[in-house]
Amino acid sequence: MNLIIDVGNSLLKIAIFHKSQLVVKYDFSKSDKIDIDKIFKNYSIINSIVSNVSQINPDILTYLEKQTNLVLLNNKLKFPFKNLYKTKETLGQDRLALISASCFDFPNENVLVIDAGSCITFDFKNDKNEYLGGSISPGISMRIKSLNSFTTNLPLVTLDNYNELIGNDTKSSIKSGIINGVISEIEGVIDRYEHMFENIKIVLTGGDAKFLLKRIKNTIFADQNFLLKGLNNLLQVNNKK
Repeated sequence: MNLIIDVGNSLLKIAIFHKSQLVVKYDFSKSDKIDIDKIFKNYSIINSIVSNVSQINPDILTYLEKQTNLVLLNNKLKFPFKNLYKTKETLGQDRLALISASCFDFPNENVLVIDAGSCITFDFKNDKNEYLGGSISPGISMRIKSLNSFTTNLPLVTLDNYNELIGNDTKSSIKSGIINGVISEIEGVIDRYEHMFENIKIVLTGGDAKFLLKRIKNTIFADQNFLLKGLNNLLQVNNKK
């Protein structure tokens, strides 16, 4: 079995795959104590891969090095796409995994991957499996916190199922501005890509994918485990043992 670890800005995710089949997934906050030994007692893990855009306990890496064939995600690995990004060394590991997943799932197709998490990233690869790049903007939670942090009187609101365009008090106005702003941004970016490229597959993933999916008009393939699947495929491609 394969152990997949994705260390994001907000959460640490651990997944177990049997070949290409997702068996189980765990979500941990940064403050959670992870009993990695317990996971190994429950599953016969041989290979592992770690994607880290934040910080991971070095003891976990040491444990994986001893117990598994460990692959650390970096831009030196074998990828199923040609990377045309100018500053390859600055390209986030999560984005490498997402565009890899798009190549495995949609080879030789134009694909725009939208990851709605701490940040909202747009990543595009063409039908020649060339990664052209994309864009990064603040995610929903980041926008909520920034309005509270960088102003004197605006309150900290919580994300809910608010659907109105016109807010009738300060809290609902903030929710309207953030939610409708994100929706308009995503739909606008998709529209611009579709004017530039034909027959684009749109993939929406990330922690806020479920919340956004029912609010976005475009035809979208949604998969909250898209990044984990990409990491599992990269592990199988790059595992030399």
